[in-house]
Amino acid sequence: MPSSDHLEPGTIDKIISELRAYPGITRKHVISDITNFFQELVDFGDDWGGNRTIAAFGEDAAVIEFGDDEVLLLAADGIMKSLMDADLWWAGYCVVLVNINDIAAMGGVPLAMVNVLSLQSPEVYETIMDGMTSAIAKFKVPMVGGHSHPDCEYNAVDVAILGSAKKDEVIYSHTANAGDDIIFAMDLDGSIHPNSKFSWDTTRTKSSAIVRDQMLIMNKIGKGKLASAGKDISNPGTLGTLGMLLESSKKGASVDLNLIPCPETDIDFVHWLKVYQGCGFVITCEPGNSDEIIALFKGVGLEANVAGKILDSPKLEISDGDVTKTLFDFDQDKITGI
Repeated sequence: MPSSDHLEPGTIDKIISELRAYPGITRKHVISDITNFFQELVDFGDDWGGNRTIAAFGEDAAVIEFGDDEVLLLAADGIMKSLMDADLWWAGYCVVLVNINDIAAMGGVPLAMVNVLSLQSPEVYETIMDGMTSAIAKFKVPMVGGHSHPDCEYNAVDVAILGSAKKDEVIYSHTANAGDDIIFAMDLDGSIHPNSKFSWDTTRTKSSAIVRDQMLIMNKIGKGKLASAGKDISNPGTLGTLGMLLESSKKGASVDLNLIPCPETDIDFVHWLKVYQGCGFVITCEPGNSDEIIALFKGVGLEANVAGKILDSPKLEISDGDVTKTLFDFDQDKITGI
């Protein structure tokens, strides 16, 4: 765990400067420009039996009504060109991992996946498939279909995933409340992937039983109705992911940097805040639920800690113990704009 002893003078300014320019965050800016095309095309009324979309843009997965008390969770994700160029096997593995994490973050159970592959050669195909099948076998979520472009001039891999949950157990991004505790939970038993400096690799060498228990822990939290809101810590990193949750909830937050879980390694703390977590979540909850949530996370090997509070003010404020500064002011700044 970091402490004020580890946060050197000037670290808070470095965090603000680097995160505001970090591609994992800035590449999200375009999302609201895209979703604006579709916002009015979600509800088709009685043409298709009534609108079944409970939640859509701004969530890790869309939530679709299915029966009286069930919902389907639908998400899609792809792999950045930089990772495709760096390590095709890891790209194949990660495209499965990131989709599973999106369903897990919502408190759901992943059901099945489909893929779209754009490939330059059989060698590329075989390496990506080896990575994908390794992840599929580990998480035990099947790939049931897809589409291929075997004659592309580039390599790309994208996956869509379907999950399910009870309607009243879904963990949304847009439902954080002022006064909630903020809990960061991460598997610290990992390492930076040798070919991907922003990947904190925690699942590749663990057993299927362990990673599935970790994958389904948010489902248990959802069943207990313990969380107000939550997301998996993804490409924007720890504070960037919290920022997206705050945008969706139209809230702000104060975060004590000293209380964010961090591995006992020589990893630079600013870099740590940028990495994609192999298994990591940010949760908001009523303070009375924090101890139970933390115990559930620790029961599956995740370090968890209350590190802040949700505020009504639309600012994400960070503190090093001595100084408090604003990382994002959502009256002026945006991550996704949703």
